[in-house]
This record gives sequence, structure tokens and C-alpha cells, in this order.
Amino acid sequence: MLALAVTAERTVGAAESLAGSRPNIVLIMTDDQGYGELGCHGNPIVQTPHLDRLHDASVRFTSFHVSPTCAPTRSALMTGRHEFRNGVTHTLFERDRLTLKATTIAQVLQSAGYTTGIFGKWHLGDEDEYQPGRRGFDEVFIHGAGGIGQTYPGSCGDAPGNQYFNPAIRHNGRFERTQGYCSDVFFGQALKWIEAQRGGSRPFFTYLTPNAAHAPYISPGPEYDRLYAGKGLSKDGAAYYAMISNLDDNVGKLLARLREWGLEANTLVIFMTDNGHAVRDVYNAGMHGMKAGPYQGGTRVPAFWHWPGKLTPGDRPQLAAHLDIFPTLAQLAAAKLSDAVAQQVEGRSLLPLLASAEAAWPERFLFTHVGRWDRGQAAQSKYRQCAVQNSRFSLVNNAELYDLQADPGETKNVMDEHPQVVVELRAAYDRWWESVLPCLVNELAVGPRVNPFKAAYWAQFGGGPDATISKLMDPARFK
Repeated sequence: MLALAVTAERTVGAAESLAGSRPNIVLIMTDDQGYGELGCHGNPIVQTPHLDRLHDASVRFTSFHVSPTCAPTRSALMTGRHEFRNGVTHTLFERDRLTLKATTIAQVLQSAGYTTGIFGKWHLGDEDEYQPGRRGFDEVFIHGAGGIGQTYPGSCGDAPGNQYFNPAIRHNGRFERTQGYCSDVFFGQALKWIEAQRGGSRPFFTYLTPNAAHAPYISPGPEYDRLYAGKGLSKDGAAYYAMISNLDDNVGKLLARLREWGLEANTLVIFMTDNGHAVRDVYNAGMHGMKAGPYQGGTRVPAFWHWPGKLTPGDRPQLAAHLDIFPTLAQLAAAKLSDAVAQQVEGRSLLPLLASAEAAWPERFLFTHVGRWDRGQAAQSKYRQCAVQNSRFSLVNNAELYDLQADPGETKNVMDEHPQVVVELRAAYDRWWESVLPCLVNELAVGPRVNPFKAAYWAQFGGGPDATISKLMDPARFK
């Protein structure tokens, strides 16, 4: 008993030493890259040497979960609470908009004296009032919608004619024509901004969210294509892996620059992804399911936390989630939360686990729902594409129970063997569902007639819906 008490005391002390330490924070979240798209997770084909080394040098959450699709994950990460409480139940049709009543982690870090920047994908509302420059980010360098070149009815849309090479990017409200492949552009701009901050007195928060490896699957170039030629992959699979290897190279460059600039020792680097993979028939680390599904393959993602000299590398098998990032970063930054913001947060600070693998971590429930129901059909979709899990079991679609310890691949339904577990998980899910229904503020929203990014682009350069893509993307328009 004495040994346990001493261990607990040391864990608390180590966690307290991290609280208020105010590191620079670089949070990298790639798009549609699942848990299995890393060599360190057993993938026999993909080449990710830099991320593999980062894995080895990091605290690794091995049961870390996010939402099953893009905007929901970003919403939950930004606010520390389930996306449905933010009104986010889809990736488009106005249901990707983060309620204006929510406070973001960027706003909290700003209030604690951080300077903040986002580079890549926002996907929480393209109308001006929803944009990241009004949600806590000092520096904004983003594309519109959920992907470069995407357009949907309503507010969700990117600059007209946008492409993965030389994309038009909205930089602090003005469009700029960039040069190169999209991931290189976003990492390059983030590094430029970080370099500008390193001589300043304020710590920085860099939210680096490339659109890759989201569809369409467009390779960065022949040097990456050669890595996957003759590997038995589909055309999409080969391009997808090429995109991931390019991301890996960019992560390597970023880590190298942090070392060169003397920032490594006071910078926390977090690497994660926003949901499971979206390409069928590629390695999935033995998991069932993929993006846009309630199984482990749709929600379990990598989560590496790297801070040399502060965090001792090792695995953390405890059940953790994107909801936990907000309170963790707030505690690291010594941010003072108002009562309203504190009540907003559902997640837990990960500082105890970052300090020690032996930290106490009480049982919890995590709730997954794919959403994406037809307009006005929320109440009828309670058990459609959903799951509730604790540290051992997952109840999927109210009809399948999986023992994740004995069967991580979710191959055997054990509902009949554990009736009491079913009762407990179902009751937790029912309570949760009733609590979130009143929060679905975007369900009947009507978007603008013209995509805001397109409207802003035409206001800056002229033209309109009838302009040809070649004319819209003429480099001379950006001078």
C-alpha cells in the first residue's frame, strides 16, 4: 500500500510540473489517414520513416478515439465536447457549422497569451462569422469546405476551380496563389510563421491541418509514385500512400526545423488524424470498419505526444479521445476558464497520463454517431450508425456487443454473454442521446445561395459563376 501511495504521489507531482509550463504547441492533424497507415503500426507497404521515429520518441495513446468523419472531429477537438453539442452532425448542408455559442481552444489559448495560427483545413463553417479568424486564430491560411476544390449547395465550398497543385489559399481574408503541392504549401507556410514567432515573447499554437490524404487521391509526384509501383495497390491506394509519404516527409522537415531553431526543448508536438481511413482494401491494423462508420476502424487513430526532456516515451492504453485535447492544452497553458467554458468541456486533461502510464484513469463512456441522416430525421436516427464504448466493450448500433480486449477486430457479437454490460451501455447511450437532441441547432438551417469562398474570390478578382476555370486560376489574377 505504501508503494502505491508513493507512486500516486509521484504521478500527481509529475502532472503538476507540466501544468502551467506553457510550451509552444504544434498540433498536426492529417485528413483521412487511419491508424493503419503507418509503418510503426505494422503496415507492410507504406513508408513513413519520420512518423515512425516520432512514434518511438513520443507518449503514444494506443486507444485514442475521434469522431467518424472530418468536421465532427474538428468540432469536438476545438471545444472539448461532443460534436452534436456544437450542432455539427454532418460535413456539409450547413451541418458542419460550429455553433457561435461555443468557445474554442484557440480562443482560450489566446486569452492565456498565446499567438495562434491555423494552416490547412478548417471545415467548421465557411461563412464569415464562422471563420477561424473570428474563433481565436491570429493567423489564418486555409482552403474552404472539406477539401480543396469541393463545392456543395449552401455555404460549404472552396475557391472556384481550386486544385491540389498551386492552390488558391485564403490568407487572413485574402486569396493568394501558391506554388507547389498542397501539403507542401501548408507545412511551408506554417514553418514560415513559426520562424517569425521564435524571437517573440509569446508562446505559439500552430494548428496544422493539411487536406491530405483526403480524396481526390492525387499523388505529390513521380518521386512518391515510385515508392508504390508494383506493390499490388489500386490506383487510388497507390496515390493515397504517396500522399501519406509526402506528409511524412513534411513532418520530418518540421521536426528538423524545430531542432535547428532551438525550439524543440520547449515545444510540444502532437500528431493525430481526424478519422479512420477512406480507401478500401488497404491495411487496417486488424480493425473492423473505416471512415464514416461506428466501428474501431472508423474512430481509433494515432496520437503521438512528443516533448523531449519533458515526456518519457511509452504506450498509454487508457481510453482517451479528441475531447481531452482542449482541457489538456488549457492546463498546460495555465489558462483560466470561465464557469461557462468549464461547463462546456466534457473531456479530461491528459496530463496525468502524459506524466505516467500508471496514473489513475477512471472508467468512462465515449459516444459515436455518424450523423449524416436526411434533413429533419435526427430523432428517427437514434440507433443508426452509432456506438457507445468503455475501456473494454463497445455496443454498436444497439445490436452488436464486442469485447475489445479479447476481440479487437470486432468479429464476434457477445451480447448474449454479457447482458448486464448491454444494459449499462444502452442506458448510458440513451441518457446521452436525450441530452444532445436539443443541441442540434443546424438541422433545418438554410445556407446562402452562393458559397462564401466563391463570393469572396469573385469580389477580390472579378468574374462569377460563368467564368472558365482557366481564367479563374490565371496566375496574373493573383498579382
